Amino acid sequence: MEKISNIALENKIFSSRVLMAFLFILVITSVLILRLYNLQISNHDYYAEEALGNQMRTLPITPTRGKIFDRDGKVIATNQPSYKLTLTPEKTKNIAKMLQSLKQSGFIDEDDIKLFYKNKKRYKKFHNIPLKHDLGEQQVAKFLVSNKFIGVDVEPYFHRIYPHNGSSVHVVGYVSRMNKKDKSFYDKQNYLGTSFVGKTGIEKQYEVLLHGKSGKKQIERNVTGRVIDTQILQAAENGKDLYLSIDLDMQKKAESLLEGKRGSIVVVDVTNGEVLTMVSTPIYNPNWFVSGISHANYKLLQTSKDIPQLNRAIQGLYPPGSTVKPMVALAGLESNTITSHSKTFCPGYYKLPNVKRKFNDWKRSGHGVVDVKASIAQSCDVFFYDLANKMGIDALHDNLKHFSFGEKTGVDIPGERGGILPSKSWKKINRDEPWYRGETLIAGIGQGFMTSSPLQLAVATAALANKGVIYQPKILKNIQSSNQVIEEVDNGLHRQIPIKNIHNWEDVIEGMRQTVYAPKGTARKLNKGLTYTLAGKTGTAQVFGLDAEEQYIAANLDERLRDHALFTGFAPVENPKIAISVIVENAGSGSSKAAPLAREVLDIYFKKQTIH
Repeated sequence: MEKISNIALENKIFSSRVLMAFLFILVITSVLILRLYNLQISNHDYYAEEALGNQMRTLPITPTRGKIFDRDGKVIATNQPSYKLTLTPEKTKNIAKMLQSLKQSGFIDEDDIKLFYKNKKRYKKFHNIPLKHDLGEQQVAKFLVSNKFIGVDVEPYFHRIYPHNGSSVHVVGYVSRMNKKDKSFYDKQNYLGTSFVGKTGIEKQYEVLLHGKSGKKQIERNVTGRVIDTQILQAAENGKDLYLSIDLDMQKKAESLLEGKRGSIVVVDVTNGEVLTMVSTPIYNPNWFVSGISHANYKLLQTSKDIPQLNRAIQGLYPPGSTVKPMVALAGLESNTITSHSKTFCPGYYKLPNVKRKFNDWKRSGHGVVDVKASIAQSCDVFFYDLANKMGIDALHDNLKHFSFGEKTGVDIPGERGGILPSKSWKKINRDEPWYRGETLIAGIGQGFMTSSPLQLAVATAALANKGVIYQPKILKNIQSSNQVIEEVDNGLHRQIPIKNIHNWEDVIEGMRQTVYAPKGTARKLNKGLTYTLAGKTGTAQVFGLDAEEQYIAANLDERLRDHALFTGFAPVENPKIAISVIVENAGSGSSKAAPLAREVLDIYFKKQTIH
């Protein structure tokens, strides 16, 4: 039986299908037209910029770091051309795989990989992130020949270098890789392309001056990611060159004299507070830190009992010992406790009334009858025990405070410590104990609680020499901009110690002159062949206390328990130019171990004066 077709129904189904297809095409076309309108008209500017961004990128230009010179223009810190390996995340499909590949090829190690991931957070994906600095020429050649690391490039840069290695390290400091703390401290925009910052010394103190200002460049890449054009939008402003007050010849002489010893030598200009020498030993090599210190070298520094990274000149606090006696004598004279004619008999010890204990003089046989000048020249302890007892600790404290003891000098490098100038209230606050009369006596000879840094001693000695002017010590002397303009750094910061009678100052200075020139002066051996006049004061500071009847025999003691040797002085006596302080840890006698070193450093200064 044949099936009869329903033409009307078929036409109806066909028509509805055609309509549905038409409606579907209409919707799709509308969506495409709307999308096209959105792309080409509504958001044209936005997408045009985004498209351009895929081929155009703005990157920072790192400025060249300023150099550091000594006062005569000798280079202490400079830059040399080098190469670094960088990775651009935007151009690298699998970063982890790429890093492993670089490691296997010997270009980087595990530490470099860890550091890369640490640094990655502060960069954008189109930045060239440093992977390894200071590549050797062979490594660069090997990398360029391999040419298989997509998104990894070799870039030239200037690498920080210290040509004199450890010399002046405690003054100049060093640069090293930026850490999290550095990133939060410095201006984010200006330091965007920066990998290294100053960590200690002048490098840290004047980081912003040395760094300069970052520039901007626009790079254009083709579809493969290769840079095809670079335009400088804003040139980088190089860091400023710094000239220090440091004299490198004196510095190196002082370092050689202290080689193999723990100690410090500081020389300051009496007329303006400029620091000519600031040496702390042992020294260490700042070049170790620039590209990341090795585990072996880091362990060497951290485990050394000698603490090479301690800047003893500003952070080492020592009992000043007898070097404080001229200031104590001046305090006695200015307060009218004694006069220049006052005499004290020294039998070799001192006793307080109704106190059993004896306070021994360093010279057990005694000095006999001494006045102010002789007591300074011969360093008679008994004279100063008696003077301190008459003055009392608080009057002594108030007079010594004029010389900036117990406070920071304000020198322009970080990390300075202030030392201690004791008083009754100081002991109550810090020890919660009463003050004893015996402690006043030993404070009078610079022992007990009193501590001072070598820089403080040099500044105080300079103030004696120039009769009462305390200068804030300064290391930065001049600043030179890239346009070769030299600006002198004004160091007008000073204060005047009140003077009641100038003759008192002259008497104390005469006592210091006799230390070097009198037949019984403790530094009389220094005057042989001197081409300039010198006033000084020797000192020997106990590391630990001795009982009254106990005798000090250095050979019986562990080396680190032996006395520190000190010397302070200034020259020329009639027209003072420079003051010096020397401390040699655990060396014993100041007259034999510290004073000769001072003489050799001063000789360099005066030799140069005659040449100029």
